[in-house]
Amino acid sequence: MFKRLILLLVVLLFSTTTWSQNDTLPYQKSTTKWFENINLGGYVQARYNRLFETNPQLGCAQCDGSWGEGNGFSLRRVRLKFSGNIGDYVYFYIQPDFASSAAGGIHYGQLRDAYFDVSLDKKREYRFRIGQSKVPFGFENMQSSQNRIPLDRNDALNSSIRNERELGVFFYWAPEKIRKRFSMLTREGLKGSGDYGVFGFGVFNGQTGNAPELNNDLHVVARLSYPFQIGRQIIEPGIQGYTGQYQMPAGNLSPGVMVDPDLNYLDQRVAATFVLYPQPFGIQAEYNFGRGPEFNKETGAIEETPLHGGYATLTYKTVIGNQLFYPFTRYHYYDGGKKFERDARSYEVSELEVGIEWRPVKAFELVAMYTFSSRRYEDFLLQDNLQEGSLLRLQAQVNF
Repeated sequence: MFKRLILLLVVLLFSTTTWSQNDTLPYQKSTTKWFENINLGGYVQARYNRLFETNPQLGCAQCDGSWGEGNGFSLRRVRLKFSGNIGDYVYFYIQPDFASSAAGGIHYGQLRDAYFDVSLDKKREYRFRIGQSKVPFGFENMQSSQNRIPLDRNDALNSSIRNERELGVFFYWAPEKIRKRFSMLTREGLKGSGDYGVFGFGVFNGQTGNAPELNNDLHVVARLSYPFQIGRQIIEPGIQGYTGQYQMPAGNLSPGVMVDPDLNYLDQRVAATFVLYPQPFGIQAEYNFGRGPEFNKETGAIEETPLHGGYATLTYKTVIGNQLFYPFTRYHYYDGGKKFERDARSYEVSELEVGIEWRPVKAFELVAMYTFSSRRYEDFLLQDNLQEGSLLRLQAQVNF
């Protein structure tokens, strides 16, 4: 009996202490349920790339694996977005994709984004982004595929970071007025890049998204960009750069290829951006140069070499009968390696695209784009490989 009494007193004391601590926490009680702060959205892209195809051997593994021989209809992206503000200082964002490929199959789920922003003020002008997110390098890299007009990102800047994302910590700053402008540029159909601050700075692993870190060297990135409003027009110039050491994964090396003993190579770039938002005529142009690993077929080795390239996109936004149309053309060029492909595959790309995006309703859009392409891509096993050709590419997209 005495033991039971002591046990009851201990339980009551513990319960009282716990409730007392919870009742005296120095935080304001929430007036909303957790599920009232969660937003759900996403989009699906379906493609067909084989119309009027002149060279079935022409492909682009990084931009769209359904190019070329043996391919047909495909799902390029199947994205779900979960996001929301948790109080005045914390925001979260999680985005999986269910159109990823793996050995022997397609339509696997894979993480794209999983991060949270911690703000230092209620206006969220100063914030730290922690987790896997887009690296602030390149306007088109940061521009959502849901929002971008050309079907794929250009090789020149997109060769920097596979899937544009990495694990790291990034600091962003932008005045409240400019944050609202960033939001408007996307909301009003002007094809903005999203809000990555006027100034961004951060560190990240450097092995590209969904890949483990292989060395003890973190990459460092910085970006400065400002959308000026001049009358009705908005112009956004920007500059960005990153540096670090990239380690070639052993699984990406062909037997017999020569490599540096520690597999580490300098990975360094700087890029300039100019955007005139389409009201109604728009220009989007970027150019980058730097150094990185690249396969050299003359020596049979992966070497640190210069790289350079860029693109220019011309767009016209018009409304016909309450429907949006964006006729566009883009030229892009790249000469350099792709570190995340086999043997840091060597590329020389020259490509012209002409097309139109039609958006009859907010939830649906259709893109038709004719591509004229010259691609040289070579590694230790695939040498003297120059593919040229043209094709009509189609994409239907639903937004929700």
